[in-house]
Amino acid sequence: MNIGAEKLLLVGDNPFHGISHLSQERVKDRGNSITTAKYAADLVAASLENGANGFMFSVSDTTLSILRMSKSPKSKPMNLYALVPYAYEYVRLATHAGGISGLAKQFAKQVACSGNFKAAAFGLNGILKKELKDLMKAYLAYEISRIKTSAKKNGILRSVLLHEIITDMALALDIGWLFRSYIDFISEFKIMPGFETRNFQYLTKKFQAWDIDLTKVVIASAFNKVGFYMNPSKIDCEKALAQVSGSNVIAMSILAAGYLKLPEATEYIGSLPNLKGVVVGVSNGKHACETFRFLNKRLA
Repeated sequence: MNIGAEKLLLVGDNPFHGISHLSQERVKDRGNSITTAKYAADLVAASLENGANGFMFSVSDTTLSILRMSKSPKSKPMNLYALVPYAYEYVRLATHAGGISGLAKQFAKQVACSGNFKAAAFGLNGILKKELKDLMKAYLAYEISRIKTSAKKNGILRSVLLHEIITDMALALDIGWLFRSYIDFISEFKIMPGFETRNFQYLTKKFQAWDIDLTKVVIASAFNKVGFYMNPSKIDCEKALAQVSGSNVIAMSILAAGYLKLPEATEYIGSLPNLKGVVVGVSNGKHACETFRFLNKRLA
């Protein structure tokens, strides 16, 4: 199982959720239209037509709507890289549902109504036996089903990545079993397991200590010229990247949340070894066309 030899040029979904890691002024400048599913789907389509070959997104009602509306050019399915869970959405749901217990009941109802018997079976076993692994499996089976149902034939789910909040917390707490269970379960779907992190050096070090094969997982982490979100340092992350030959590393935050211009950002990314691809968010049609034409020319 692999994710192909081509360089991945992925559209990121942060702008579609109204997110900027640099400032809220940038969010206001973009306006509200970018957060509508139809507008976002058109941007994904424009990106694909101009060099992008995939979409990386947090699984939410917004992005699932985008998947349902998106059309891949020339009947070639786009590569899908999903991040789970979408923390903001679950915090919001927990608030409206009356806390964690209310959220759990609502989730159980959604799984039951979905007709996903595999997820329901894991969920029931997890509740009866208070087994955290089975609850995790129920959630993952449910999200994978939602993604595939929304994408249909327009996209191929290549990887499901654990969100950085969960990844980095589990790393800090040294919860090795969670990573192994996650990898084993996602692999059963013939999908490559993945992890988003802001601690690339520490993650690769721990995975090597736990005998986790880095060539069998996807890792998404920040890499950029100014060291934005590169922990513990830019130099340490670069050294760690140089030591993971054959891995599937996707560079995030290559523009440092808009601080860097595309040419200088791409020059730096192009100088790094062992990168499988990049993910970049776009905010309008012109931006999408120019960005992915440039990346396709310089990187792919």
